[in-house]
Amino acid sequence: MGLFFFPRKAVLLLLCAALALSVPAHSWAHGFAGKRFFPTTFQVDDPFISDEFSILINSMKQPGSQDSTELNIDYSKRILPRFGLEFHDAYQHVTSSGGDANGWENLDVGAKWQFFTSAEHEAIASLGTDVEIGGTGARQVSDSFSTVSPGIFFGKGFPEFPDSLKYLRPLAITGDIGPNFPTSGQDTSFTWDFTLQYSIIYLQSFIKDIGLGAPFNHFILVTEFPMQTGLGGNDKGLTTGTVNPGVVWFTKSVELGIAAQFPVNSSSGSGVGVLGLVHLFIDDLWPFGIGGPVFH
Repeated sequence: MGLFFFPRKAVLLLLCAALALSVPAHSWAHGFAGKRFFPTTFQVDDPFISDEFSILINSMKQPGSQDSTELNIDYSKRILPRFGLEFHDAYQHVTSSGGDANGWENLDVGAKWQFFTSAEHEAIASLGTDVEIGGTGARQVSDSFSTVSPGIFFGKGFPEFPDSLKYLRPLAITGDIGPNFPTSGQDTSFTWDFTLQYSIIYLQSFIKDIGLGAPFNHFILVTEFPMQTGLGGNDKGLTTGTVNPGVVWFTKSVELGIAAQFPVNSSSGSGVGVLGLVHLFIDDLWPFGIGGPVFH
C-alpha cells in the first residue's frame, strides 16, 4: 500500500483542525534566537526544546523492494524552561514479496537541555539523549534490543553577513550529531544530520519586502540531509541516508510541510519517497496551561 494506507478522513480532519487553530503571530515561544525562527523539520531533530506535537507520514521504497509507510508521532514537554522530555513512536506498514508486516515500532524516550541561546548571533545549541526501548514494539517491525543515542543539536542563522551579502542572511543551518549504541552487541553507528534553510519571512521582514503575500510570506525552504555511518562490522564505513528537499509553512500555532526523499545510494532506498508533516506548537496554543514548563 502507498501513502494513503492510513485513514484519509482522519488525516484530512487533522489538517483542518490544525488550520482552524492557527492565529496571527505576535510573541512566539518556540524555536527563536533573536530574529531567527527555526522550524521543526521532517527527519532532523530540533535544536531546541519546547512543548510540541507532530505527526509525520513517511512513505518510501526500502532496499530489497519493500514498500514502507510510517505514521510517526512525536511529543515533547518542557519540565524546566530549557529542559524537557521527548517521546516518539511510529506505526509501520511494510509490503514485500514475502508478505505484509504491520505494527508499532519500539517506543523512544529522550531528554534535551537547551544550554545555549544567542539572540545576537541567531544560534541555539542543546544536549540530549534518546533511548529506543527494545521489545516495546511489534516483532515484525522492531528490534528486541535497545539503542542509546546521545547527541548535540545546533541551529545557526547568519546575521553577520555584510550588506553586500544581505540576501544570504535568511539562510540558516540546523543539525545533530552523535553515536548510537545498541545494547545487544550490534554494530555502533554515527548519526550526522543537518538541514539548509531559507526563510521567506526573514527575507521580507528584515532584508527587503519583495511583495509576497499570504501564504507565501510564511514559507521556509528546507533541504534535509539525514545521514548515518556504520562504525563497525559489515556496515563499517557504510553511509546511508536521504536528501529531502521540501517546504514548510507556519503560523503562530501550526506548521505544515511536505518534502521528497532521494536516497543517497542503493543501501538507503530505491525510488523517491514522500514526507508529510503536521506540527502543533502547544506552547503557543496553550501557553498558560499544558503548553508551559512544569517548573519555572
